[in-house]
Amino acid sequence: MTQELLDTVPSLRQGRPLVVAIDGPSGSGKSSVSKEVAHRLRLAYLDTGAMYRAVTWFCVSQGIDLTDGAAVEQASRDMVLDLSSSPHEEFVRVAGVDVTEAIREPAISAAVSAVATTLGARTELIRRQRELIEKHHRRIVVEGRDITTVVAPGAEVRMLLTASEEARLRRRGIQLGGTQTAEQLAAQVTHRDAKDSTVVNFTQAADGVVTLDSSDLDFAETVDAALVIVARVLNRD
Repeated sequence: MTQELLDTVPSLRQGRPLVVAIDGPSGSGKSSVSKEVAHRLRLAYLDTGAMYRAVTWFCVSQGIDLTDGAAVEQASRDMVLDLSSSPHEEFVRVAGVDVTEAIREPAISAAVSAVATTLGARTELIRRQRELIEKHHRRIVVEGRDITTVVAPGAEVRMLLTASEEARLRRRGIQLGGTQTAEQLAAQVTHRDAKDSTVVNFTQAADGVVTLDSSDLDFAETVDAALVIVARVLNRD
């Protein structure tokens, strides 16, 4: 039955709106899984976390105090952002400067919650995210922390991708090539989640959101499971 559902994936809602909203905690595999889901469904892809990281980088580069909510909000409005929307290519540019690698540096990872918990900045980035969804004719996979409940609550498919803390720490460590200490990994994963959870709930699925626990699944299995969820939700409709 699973394979039969997967076989229907290429033809799902061709030419019609299909927003797949994917939320989840740090290290759950949102980005890599979402990119592959977008590729398999022939959809655009939006990494909303990269937008928060870009604002953080912009603030740091401009010497803006991240504890000054009004200044951070203004920075989120002023920032000129060019973000990849293809699952096959990753780039983030701020005012023409390529910051694709810079926004993944530990210093930015440690500071990004300051931006993510600034409500004015969140409001501006949510506006931009919705604008991008419409720009791609509502045919896009969008991943982040509040996509299923705030950014795109009307998405055709909404899912929460989660995993155990052990699995998330292990995956983030592999992603970073073993370059960080256990304390740094914890700061990137569990500590950041704790801070961000003060403004958005991304650990429990809201009504109508399907939970996918990937703790015991490898990458390919997780992608297939996500696509099965998409197929089941759409076939049910």
